[in-house]
Amino acid sequence: MELIAGLIDFILHVDKHLVEIIKDYGTWTYLVLFMIIFSETGFVVTPFLPGDSLLFVIGALGATGALNFNLALILLILAAIVGNTINYFIGRLLGDKILAMKDSRLIKKEYLHKTQAFYKKHGGKAIILSRFIPIIRTFAPFVAGIGKMNFMKFCLFNMIGGLSWVLLFMFAGFFFGNFEPVKNNFTYVIFAIIFVSLLPTVIPYIRSKFRK
Repeated sequence: MELIAGLIDFILHVDKHLVEIIKDYGTWTYLVLFMIIFSETGFVVTPFLPGDSLLFVIGALGATGALNFNLALILLILAAIVGNTINYFIGRLLGDKILAMKDSRLIKKEYLHKTQAFYKKHGGKAIILSRFIPIIRTFAPFVAGIGKMNFMKFCLFNMIGGLSWVLLFMFAGFFFGNFEPVKNNFTYVIFAIIFVSLLPTVIPYIRSKFRK
């Protein structure tokens, strides 16, 4: 329970925690950030890590000079692309074995099935679109690997999605993160980012319930 509470606190107050990380680790902060984004996109067991909100905060801190914005931008684009690629190969090599397993605490079959439906509906574009949907973005490259999607085609969609995702949220943080109303209500801004990010998965669920 303490681990879950700590994780929720980190996600909701990522701005304060990131400032503490910068003070404590200095240049090593870039490696910490790289590993968070890499892990969130690279391993199906870590969909709970902050993605959108973290990129927004990094952009905001980059605007103040607390972080080197350009260096962080390059490293996190690389982390997003490499993470998805590793996830694709894990799905390609181990996906069938994982699907044959019973439900695990680490990998929820529910998330996997939702991602498969999303992938079936949008095809290769799902790799791009999934970047903007928490949880599904972690499972999309894994599902693509299971489905033996052409690797070159995957790489194209992966690079477009990774670039778009990191650029959008980091530049949004860079230009809007230091406005006084945003700075003074940062927790609510994080809530809003999470809420908007989840809409593409929540709306279809609500529609299906109403149809039933």
